[in-house]
Amino acid sequence: MEKRLFKEIYPVYESVLEKGACRFDTVDGIVAYLKERIDTHPVATYIAVFDHYAHTSALAEGEIAEGIEGAKNIIFCFGKELGTPEVLAVRPRSIGICDLGDRFAISFMEAPNPQANEAMRSWVESLAKG
Repeated sequence: MEKRLFKEIYPVYESVLEKGACRFDTVDGIVAYLKERIDTHPVATYIAVFDHYAHTSALAEGEIAEGIEGAKNIIFCFGKELGTPEVLAVRPRSIGICDLGDRFAISFMEAPNPQANEAMRSWVESLAKG
C-alpha cells in the first residue's frame, strides 16, 4: 500500500492488485468483502455503495479514462465522537475500487483518526491472496 498526495493536496492510500493476486475477481466481490469488514467492526457503520462508473457513464458530458472498466465506492463512517462541527467535513469515509481490466486499484483518503486508517489499511491489504 502506497501513501501519496493526490493533486498535491489530498493524502491518499492506494493499493494496486493484479487480479490473479486478489482474493476476488470482481469489484462487487471486493465491495461485499469490505461490507463484511465494516459490519463486523465495533465502531464502523455501513452507509451505501455508490456506482461511480454507472453515474459517470450516464452523464451527457461524463468522461471515463481509457482502461477503467468499473468503479464503485463503499461509504461508511467510523464516527464515535462529534466534538466539533468541522469533523463533518472529513466524514463519512469511502474506499474506492476501480477495475482496470487486469488489476484493481483500491484507494481511500487518509482519515484524521489513526485507528480508522489502520482498519482501512488492514482491510485493503487483506484483499491480497496468501
